[in-house]
Amino acid sequence: MEDKSKIQPFIVEHLLGKDVIVYCGGILTFRGNVKACSDGVLTLEITKDRYSHVSVDSIITIKYDEDS
Repeated sequence: MEDKSKIQPFIVEHLLGKDVIVYCGGILTFRGNVKACSDGVLTLEITKDRYSHVSVDSIITIKYDEDS
């Protein structure tokens, strides 16, 4: 199995402050601005002052949101 601990430093270094789409499998997709990523939790601002928190271990893919 892939080492998920490597994704957190990547998110902090390359995606902090960027609009992204996060896919976690099935219908679980999150879209928002990366506000933080620490202790295995990704924090996305999905709308002004509304946040979603996603476990880094559940992330399958993460990419730039080119529509925002």
